[in-house]
Amino acid sequence: MTVSILLFLPVVAAVLTLFFKNEVAKHAALFFALVELGLAISFVTGFVPNASIQYLVDLPWIPQFGIYFSAGIDGISMVMVLLTTVLVPLIILSTYEHQYKNGKALYALILFMQAGLLTVFTALDGFLFYVGWEAALIPIYFICALWGGENRIRVNIKFFIYTFAGSLFMLVAIIYLYLQTPSKLYDIHSFYELSLSLKQQNWIFWGFFIAFAIKMPIFPFHTWQPDTYTEAPTAGTMMLSGIMLKMGIYGVIRWLIPNAPNAFAYWGYYALILSVIGIVYGSVIAFRQKDGKRLVAYSSIAHVGLIAAGIFAWSVQGVQGAMIQMISHGINVVGMFFIWDIISRRLGTRDISLMGGIAKVAPKFSIAFLIIVLGTVALPLTNGFVGEFLLLKGVYNYTIVFAAVAGLTIIFGAVYMLRMYKNVMQGELNELTATFTDIKGSERLVLGIICALIIIIGVYPQPLLHLSEASVTNLIQTVSAKFTATKF
Repeated sequence: MTVSILLFLPVVAAVLTLFFKNEVAKHAALFFALVELGLAISFVTGFVPNASIQYLVDLPWIPQFGIYFSAGIDGISMVMVLLTTVLVPLIILSTYEHQYKNGKALYALILFMQAGLLTVFTALDGFLFYVGWEAALIPIYFICALWGGENRIRVNIKFFIYTFAGSLFMLVAIIYLYLQTPSKLYDIHSFYELSLSLKQQNWIFWGFFIAFAIKMPIFPFHTWQPDTYTEAPTAGTMMLSGIMLKMGIYGVIRWLIPNAPNAFAYWGYYALILSVIGIVYGSVIAFRQKDGKRLVAYSSIAHVGLIAAGIFAWSVQGVQGAMIQMISHGINVVGMFFIWDIISRRLGTRDISLMGGIAKVAPKFSIAFLIIVLGTVALPLTNGFVGEFLLLKGVYNYTIVFAAVAGLTIIFGAVYMLRMYKNVMQGELNELTATFTDIKGSERLVLGIICALIIIIGVYPQPLLHLSEASVTNLIQTVSAKFTATKF
């Protein structure tokens, strides 16, 4: 069995979903997403956690131009495949209480987007990687434009301009690498074997960096993110924040640093500074937000800034921390946006200042909310703790100053998250919140699964760390051996 079945099943599922009526389409989409999850689990059970690429498919696509349908899974890719296939069914299930106009199109776009995401995370051909990148972006444009908030068109245009411009920089970098290969191939290993000058690597670095920095996003490439997260329908926000932003993080690990190691040795210090600035900026702005969904959007900038800082510090601890934190952040942020979706549907507002006392009338909801908040602030024995610990350790080994700033900002983040929970859930009921009803049905199931994952990963993260450890270690050693430029 090869990875191709993981890539094509969501495409077939998306087409089939369009033939169902809206109410049936969501059940069909959930079924297909669960089948995809089952396949991913079978891949994990047969996976050997070493540095090799497994479940490989390598077929001629446009061979006269050196383009092959080449994809496979190593430990780094496997973590991303798991993240994608676990979250997509939860995201689909979270929409069950909504009534969408032309809902079958929404579910088809989500499944098609899943295919693009999985292509990005498994592609071993530069052209295929770019195709997957765009295939993941196109559906979210339509999801935001068709089912978003009242300012969706203006916000979506900004999102499109940012991401499309970044994609063009990346495409230029990929084509340049292709032209430098002796056999004119887009194969990633052919790219890795190139001996480029520092000047050439500088251009490659910035071509990839701009695209990935926009997608993550890190400061100052973040300005599209808060508005897009706020205006997108909740399912779209979950896909963006839970999975899609990881395309940029993964791209840095797989495509940027290995293809421009000496440029990274020089410019990585400045990228690390931008990441730390993003941590501080996201936390400070989040503290001032009254809209709960917007608060979570800014807090995501801070969390992603820490993940990026761990990667740019370039150590086994930092990158391993990034790998598990991508999963933890995905789970937590999907849970947090679902919490605010429930609140918004029941109360018709996301204004934190208007709330209070909800825990008195919705005890199950309050417990789930608290567990997700604790995972987000990285309480020990929750999923956020081990990732942030490894990330801070990686940054600390690079420079204690940045680690101190990042650590203090994380504490600041815990303050605004716990304050948000207190203002929403504690205190006295008012005329608005007295009507709040507790979670039930699909809401209880989604939040129950998310809370279980937060606790299970927090208590026993070793299986996930073991999946990626050999691949991460091999990549760090391979890239570090190429450093000839002065590293700060």
